[in-house]
Amino acid sequence: MTGQSWSERLLGGFRRTSERLGENLAGLTGKSRLDDDDLDRIEEALITADLGPAMAERIRDRLAARRDAVAGGIEELRKIVADEIAAVLRPVAEPLDIDAFPRPQVILVIGVNGSGKTTTIAKLAHLFQEQDYGVMLVAGDTFRAAAIGQLKVWAERLGVPIMAGPEGGDSAGIVFDAVKQATATGIDVLIVDTAGRLQNKRELMDELAKIKRVLGRLNPAAPHDVVLVLDATTGQNALSQIDVFREVAGVTGLVMTKLDGTARGGVLVSAAERHGLPIHAIGIGETIDDLRPFDADEIAGIIAGNIR
Repeated sequence: MTGQSWSERLLGGFRRTSERLGENLAGLTGKSRLDDDDLDRIEEALITADLGPAMAERIRDRLAARRDAVAGGIEELRKIVADEIAAVLRPVAEPLDIDAFPRPQVILVIGVNGSGKTTTIAKLAHLFQEQDYGVMLVAGDTFRAAAIGQLKVWAERLGVPIMAGPEGGDSAGIVFDAVKQATATGIDVLIVDTAGRLQNKRELMDELAKIKRVLGRLNPAAPHDVVLVLDATTGQNALSQIDVFREVAGVTGLVMTKLDGTARGGVLVSAAERHGLPIHAIGIGETIDDLRPFDADEIAGIIAGNIR
């Protein structure tokens, strides 16, 4: 990936969506007006490219209202598509701001195992460090020794404190101790890793409810954020994960990872259209700088084929 810009790397995640749209638009060259067959083909291409039926219909309706726009060339059509996608994405593009008082701001990070949750926690911590916030990590996923070990390695690399217990330990108790220590030492942001097992929803729900009860005793406003990490390579399955985690954990925002390792990034638009949850950041790689705040206009432009 060396030498490629962020936008060029991000294009990989939306290649399937962008290419399908581009093929259909290219076939319209020389036409003076869009007919119903043209609109149907564009709508179908957008659905099969993971943008979802609601977004595809929205774009179709917009193009139907501007049938003569094709006379202005493919670039005019690309602009209409980009504007429509951006209109859906802009309201959900919300950075994860640290504004809790009293400190610390407690961020629960949830997601299925393998979604990139632990790495995302490290990347978020790095983003906050760059904004001069004091950060502390909490290894609340006590069911996997590997998760505890991985988070300890990241904490050491970043030079931030970490609260961890033994495998199989009481995660709510660990979180309780972490909040007390963070409060005493003036930490701004407390990022909590949590178990990612969806096999038993009731067990996970009970555990998260216990963590929330414990946090509430120390600070009624905590957790301030419940951030769901989604793996873009899972495509439409990511949408069902949002449904489940909203039910069990009260998700307040999303981070989507692995957008460079898939051509199915269109699911990010589906998520915005269907759920309207804030999208705080997106990730395109494994290094510490490969997570950035979500830029709605950039994504809309890439999908429409207008790379900036």
